[in-house]
Amino acid sequence: METPIIVKNLTKKFGDVVAVNDVSITIEPHEFLTLLGPSGCGKTTLLRCIAGLEDPDDGEIYIGDKLIYSHVKGISVPPGQRELGMVFQNYALWPHMTVYKNMTFALEIQKLSKEEMDRRVKESLEEVKMSGYEDRYPREMSGGQQQRIALARMLAYRPRVFLMDEPLSNLDARLRMDMRTELKRLHHISDATTLYVTHDQLEAMTMSSKIAVMKLGVIQQLDTPDKVYHFPGNLFVADFIGNPKINLMPGWVSRQDLVDMGKFNIPVKTYNKRGDVVVGLRPEDIIVHDTPTDNTVEFTAYSVLPSGADTTIIAHMGDTELIIKEMGVSKIQMDQKIWLSFKQDAINLYDKETEDLIQS
Repeated sequence: METPIIVKNLTKKFGDVVAVNDVSITIEPHEFLTLLGPSGCGKTTLLRCIAGLEDPDDGEIYIGDKLIYSHVKGISVPPGQRELGMVFQNYALWPHMTVYKNMTFALEIQKLSKEEMDRRVKESLEEVKMSGYEDRYPREMSGGQQQRIALARMLAYRPRVFLMDEPLSNLDARLRMDMRTELKRLHHISDATTLYVTHDQLEAMTMSSKIAVMKLGVIQQLDTPDKVYHFPGNLFVADFIGNPKINLMPGWVSRQDLVDMGKFNIPVKTYNKRGDVVVGLRPEDIIVHDTPTDNTVEFTAYSVLPSGADTTIIAHMGDTELIIKEMGVSKIQMDQKIWLSFKQDAINLYDKETEDLIQS
């Protein structure tokens, strides 16, 4: 069944704090959309409003063609009738129940037959690679295993929509990587409309078909991971996405397609912009040369930080600092003079006053 999630002009306040501020968003059928942003940006509140765990102060929410919340019409469908499956940060497994009982608790409410429940439990456990754990208790399993059981429980329920609220944040780094792989595979298999909440940009970038970056209850950019990374819509998104962080440098458009950085110039498409701008340049889009060539700028390697697969170089020219990322182990030494060039088609320009991306 084609099941989009449609949110119209949704607002949620806690006292004087506006957690979600007039948000409108459509999550297309089968899409994996991630709400991404720092703590307090409103992403979990928005998910909880869709789930029915919070009552908004204004707006409407549709799941498929069914209106499940409307402030004006006085409609608020209870969470259990919204046909949603949720996975939480803390697993939310009943400690006194076996895996089988945890998974069939909601199925019994649906009054499914014993044969149907057995079949769903078996299939769901196979999908998360936990076959044979039916008789285990949560205390007898690791955190990663418990989270897999929580996922299996959601799959067994066969909801129209998956909602996930930072489900991997309690796991260690290695296990988070494994679970990202499994979650993306599960979405591919189930093809369910999925809304995922995280503050971890790596989770968002690797798993999502779309990302909505939030700040102070407002969606700053809704786009594909590639567009969010390579064409951030404003300075907040540019600075929030990327590790190492993006280089943001103040400049001035001295003439068409040339930005004056003070001690050097950067050729870049400036459209019809004049005056003050901010140049955005990813660390991997800076090329390091050990000898001067045409169109290079002299810097000094202030610090060199190898990490095996790549090397981060911090370069200085007076009070200007640039972060550079090179693949592999760099031969550059600290305090060595280096010459930098910039990938012109990878540079973004931002209006210094509005902080928005300049695109035309």
